[in-house]
Amino acid sequence: MPRQPLWVEEPAARRRMPDPVRTSAVRAVLIMSLTIIQAMVAFLATLTGSWLAFPMVLSSVGSTVVATWSVLDVWVTRQVWNQRRGVVSMPSSSARQLRRERRAARRAARAADREAARIRRRGTRSLSRA
Repeated sequence: MPRQPLWVEEPAARRRMPDPVRTSAVRAVLIMSLTIIQAMVAFLATLTGSWLAFPMVLSSVGSTVVATWSVLDVWVTRQVWNQRRGVVSMPSSSARQLRRERRAARRAARAADREAARIRRRGTRSLSRA
């Protein structure tokens, strides 16, 4: 009886994040986790009435600002990466369909103009011969 392998590789659902974006995301997660730990320590110090409560509350407010900034940094880094290194832009099927229809309309208009010009040229020849 064949045994199933312990580990089965599956293709990734999404592509890997670019290195600068991943670096800033890891930094943001670390800063946020430290901020949450610091806020919890400040809360517990406040409950116990410790002298450390006031400095911890002040520093956790500052850490919250830094954590917000780091999350914003992830977003900005991602936008900059997409703008500089380019997201491969694939036109949607509706845009492709509209472009196809406009191209067909232009071809039909050019063909009608050519046909009208040909008829006019043919008509003028017969009148001048008469």
